[in-house]
Amino acid sequence: MKVHYLEIVSHDVDAVCRAYEEAHGIRFGDPDDLLGGARTCELPDGSIAGVRGPLRVDEDPVVRPNWLVEDIDGALAAVESKGAQVAVPPTDIPGKGKFAIYFLGSNQHGLWQR
Repeated sequence: MKVHYLEIVSHDVDAVCRAYEEAHGIRFGDPDDLLGGARTCELPDGSIAGVRGPLRVDEDPVVRPNWLVEDIDGALAAVESKGAQVAVPPTDIPGKGKFAIYFLGSNQHGLWQR
């Protein structure tokens, strides 16, 4: 079990990136349009952290782990059987893989298939 992409939605992207860079000695890149304008960095274990602004007026700041899975459809069906509500069905991001977002236990969660 591994977090593939840690998505952080913030009203102050640059401040969050600077804080992580200073505290952890990492560097975030330029905004990636395929990830909603997120500035990303690869972490030592190969996972990715991304910080972006809200994509909608009603999108609140959130920290959303996207768990790496081999079968996103099967994993989504499994969490749905436990009461999860799908917010974003499996969606392809060219060259990056496929992601899905669901709500469970008052939290947002993500799945990622490469």
